[in-house]
Amino acid sequence: MDERLIIAAAAGDLDGIAAALAGGADVDARDATGRTPLMVATEARQTEAFRVLLASGADVDLQDDKLDNPFLYTGAEGLLDILMLAHEAGADPTITNRYGGVALIPAAERGHVEIVRYLLTETDVDVDHVNRLGWTALLEAILLSDGGPAHQAIVALLIEHGADVDLADGDGVRPLAHARARGQVEIAALLQAAGARP
Repeated sequence: MDERLIIAAAAGDLDGIAAALAGGADVDARDATGRTPLMVATEARQTEAFRVLLASGADVDLQDDKLDNPFLYTGAEGLLDILMLAHEAGADPTITNRYGGVALIPAAERGHVEIVRYLLTETDVDVDHVNRLGWTALLEAILLSDGGPAHQAIVALLIEHGADVDLADGDGVRPLAHARARGQVEIAALLQAAGARP
C-alpha cells in the first residue's frame, strides 16, 4: 500500500491516494531515496495531491536522502503554490539543505523573485543565514548570477528586509566588492545606497 500511495502521489491521483490510505498506507512512507509521498507530490508539481496528503496528516518537514523537503525544494524550484501550502502547514523555515542553506538562499541564487518576496514577508526565514560555503542569500544573488533584473529585484528585497550588506564571505570579501568585480553596476549601486562598504 505504501508503494501505491507514492505512485498515486506522483500522478496526482486523488482517488488512488484515498484508496491507499484507506488500505493502511503510511502517509509518511519512504521510497528508495527517502522521499515521502508529500515530497514525491512536490517534485511532480501535484498541488492538489500535496493538499490532500497534508490534510491526511503528512509531516511537511521530513527530509529525503538528499536532505530535501517540500519547503526547501519549492524555494529552490520556484513553486510558490506548494511553498505557500507548506508554510501554512507549519513548515520549519530553519531546516537546511545539503549545502547547509535555508530555502531563501537557492531561491535568491536562481532568481525566483516571488519566492524570495514570499519568504521574506510571510515566513521567519533568516535573511542572513550563512551556508556551508560561507554564503548568504545576498552573496549567492551576486556570485551565482549575471546581475540581471531578477537578481537586482532580489537584492533590493533582501536589503529592504534587513540583510547585512557588509556580511562577508568565508574569505572576508564583502558583497559590494563581489558586485563590482563581476561588473554588476546596478547591484553595486543598490548596495552603495544601502551604505555597503567595498
